[in-house]
Amino acid sequence: MSEDGTITPEVKIKDLEERLEEETDRLLKLYAAYEQQEKELLDTKAEVEVLEKEIVEREIEKEGLSALLTEKDVRIRDLELKASKTGKQVEHLEPELQKMEEKYAREKDRLGKVFSIAEELDNDLRLAVVELQTRDGWYMDHMSLFEDLNKAIKQRYEMIEAAVEAERQSQHMGRAIEERVEEMVEARAAEMTIEEATDIDTTEAAAVAAAAENADEDGGDDDEWKWSESVLQGVMDKNGITDRDAFIEFAKSYDMDGNQYLKGSELGAAAADFVNESSTEAPAEEAPAEEAPAEEAPAESWGDGVDPWEDQ
Repeated sequence: MSEDGTITPEVKIKDLEERLEEETDRLLKLYAAYEQQEKELLDTKAEVEVLEKEIVEREIEKEGLSALLTEKDVRIRDLELKASKTGKQVEHLEPELQKMEEKYAREKDRLGKVFSIAEELDNDLRLAVVELQTRDGWYMDHMSLFEDLNKAIKQRYEMIEAAVEAERQSQHMGRAIEERVEEMVEARAAEMTIEEATDIDTTEAAAVAAAAENADEDGGDDDEWKWSESVLQGVMDKNGITDRDAFIEFAKSYDMDGNQYLKGSELGAAAADFVNESSTEAPAEEAPAEEAPAEEAPAESWGDGVDPWEDQ
């Protein structure tokens, strides 16, 4: 301030600055108070919302309790009705109960009798089990005898079946050979003469007698086969057979009388089949004429009424 009492600009500026600071402080305080009021307002709104939610929940609980009370009343009424009905039913069922008690007493007596019978049956069952165990023990002790008997019976039936089958095959083979021999006899009977048949029959009879004597001297070996060498050679030459051993083995199956002696008829039948099977090309007509009677021996024998299968 000057001496004449006037206010200088500096003083005014300073004064204004102080007033500005004061106003600024007041504004800051007001802003802070505003913010505080705003926070309190927000908190109040939050509390109001929470209270509103609690009010809604209380209303819901109230409605639920009301529903429960209503339902409880309904159930109480139902139970009272059921109780009254049950009382009435008890009054009506008491006579039925007495009847059921009487039936129960009768059934009890009946079951007592059934139980006594069951005990008797159980005792009988135990006795039967003991008897069965004893029988099973006896069977186990003698089971080997039954098994041996079963095997023997089975073996007997097998032997019978084998014998029947062998006889059936033998008869079948005999018929086949007999048919083949008859065909050969019919074919060769026209070519034979009475003299040739007589010579063949005489030669074959002498060979059979010699073979029988040799068999008696040798002790009767059952496994040795006999035949007449002249008849065998004649049959082989007649049919063009050269393999002697193979032909003899083949002819053994034609021993129809089972005496292990190959007669002329048996050798002739075997030769015809042997030639057919071996496909030999040599014709029978090219054999020497002097050995033909050996092949034609069966014709004279059959002509004289002698059975070709008869044992010699």
